[in-house]
Amino acid sequence: MTKYNFIPAFIISVFLLALVSCSGGKTNETEEEEVLPEDIVELRDDQQKLANIETGAIETRSLSGTLKVSGIVAVAPQNFATVCMPMGGFVKSTLLMPGNAVSKGQTLAILENQDFVDIQQNYLEAKNKLEYAAAEYKRHTELYKEDVYSQKNVQQVASDYKNLKAQVKALEQKLALIGINPANLHEDDISSSVALVSPISGYVKTVNVNIGRFVSPSDILFEIVNSDKLFLELTLFEKDAANVSVGQKIRFFINNETEQHEAVIYQTGKSINTDKTYKVYASVPGVCKNVLPGMYVNAIIEAASNKVTALPSDAVVSFEDKDYIFVFDKTKEEDGKPFTEYRMIQVHKGVSDGGYTEIILPEGFDSNAAKVVVKGAYNLLSAKKNAGEMAC
Repeated sequence: MTKYNFIPAFIISVFLLALVSCSGGKTNETEEEEVLPEDIVELRDDQQKLANIETGAIETRSLSGTLKVSGIVAVAPQNFATVCMPMGGFVKSTLLMPGNAVSKGQTLAILENQDFVDIQQNYLEAKNKLEYAAAEYKRHTELYKEDVYSQKNVQQVASDYKNLKAQVKALEQKLALIGINPANLHEDDISSSVALVSPISGYVKTVNVNIGRFVSPSDILFEIVNSDKLFLELTLFEKDAANVSVGQKIRFFINNETEQHEAVIYQTGKSINTDKTYKVYASVPGVCKNVLPGMYVNAIIEAASNKVTALPSDAVVSFEDKDYIFVFDKTKEEDGKPFTEYRMIQVHKGVSDGGYTEIILPEGFDSNAAKVVVKGAYNLLSAKKNAGEMAC
């Protein structure tokens, strides 16, 4: 019986001794280690590099709710030219293909027509008659003053002179219409061919001609587009009309690209369409790569904006249903090794827009001097969660 009671007592004694030894070890370690405040996260230099920590300043930005809309890229009417031949004719030659760059005044095609010859002939004949009629008018006027000619004769000569003058002016306009400069036209220069030239500089969008084809005055032969000055035609719903105004900035994207382009609203629609939509027009400053007329765009309109305190959205982390940022606190050395401490500051989040989030800071916080962690905040949060784990 005595032997039976001795064994459990020995085992219990050994267990208690081991427990006291373990507890004593923990007490010594705790006394030697630094106890960090609950809101401090400490990292060695190598840990900081692995965490990709970057700090930045708190900014004041215009953030607001945004409107997501769609539309198309358009070109101003003065930058889009439809080229026709007012008198028609046969296409003698052309060297252009869609996509070719052209400059204002450059020859697009050469056309032939017998009517071109007739107009030039009529103009030169009328011009010669006008010179004679002008001399006759002057001579008759002087003789009338000397009572040599009657008033009736002078009136007839004056009428003939004015009629020829009108005829010459009309033929000059017809020549200019088909691209012939009347001032450079002489008897030896009559030709059945005229050059069709580009009215603007830009790129050839459409070519509807081929050699030998007869084109009428109503046929569209070429379309020229100048894409230097583009604008957006955006469609909004009626309820959003009050949220846009001239001068607001727009960010837009094309073809599902991630590259962001900018535009500025220069005009808003003055009426609501039958489908309860509303048009807004925005100019595209400068030249945007790969943006061409007719492209479909997705756009974000920065609606009525407010200046708020903001940080990149990645700088704000959530922990236990609360929002925090990390702020650089100090650097120090322990056992000759450099450490950096970051302080965890509770904030309240506001609106988010364009990768930035509004933050409401605690009272008394010096936002001008603070160095906030803008990259790597989630790594600091993980370090905070894992800090303090110990085992015997």
